[in-house]
Amino acid sequence: MPVLTLRALEDAIRHSWARDTCDPTDVEVWSTTNPARGQCPVTALVVHDLLGGQLLEAEVQQADGTPQGFHYWNRLAAVEVDLTREQFDAGEVVGEPHLIDRLPEFPWLAHEQYLVFRDRVFALLDLAVPEGAGG
Repeated sequence: MPVLTLRALEDAIRHSWARDTCDPTDVEVWSTTNPARGQCPVTALVVHDLLGGQLLEAEVQQADGTPQGFHYWNRLAAVEVDLTREQFDAGEVVGEPHLIDRLPEFPWLAHEQYLVFRDRVFALLDLAVPEGAGG
C-alpha cells in the first residue's frame, strides 16, 4: 500500500468537492468559484478517517456579528489542518475552536454528503473503504 501524504490527500479532497458534497445549509451559495464553501464537515471527517487526530468546531459570524454557522477542521498532533479556510467571505469571522467528539450513533447533518465525498476521495486515492465504515 502506498504511503498517504497530506499533499495527495489534499489534492483528492479538492478534486472531490462538488454541490452534491456540500453541507445542506450552504448548497444554495456553493459554486465552482468557491468550491470549498460548505465542504468543511465532509472534509474534516475524511481527514479524521484517514489520519486520525482531533476534530475542531468553531462558530462563524457575519461581519455584523450575526451567526453564519459553524466551521470544522482537524488537529493532527500539534498542527491544525484546515483545508477549507478559504471558503469564507471577507468579514466572516471564525471564532475560537473547541474539540468535538465524533459520535457514530448521531450522524451529522451532512451525513449523506459525507458518504458520497468519502467514497470519491477514497477512490481517487485508490483506497478501499473499511468494512462497516458507515460514518
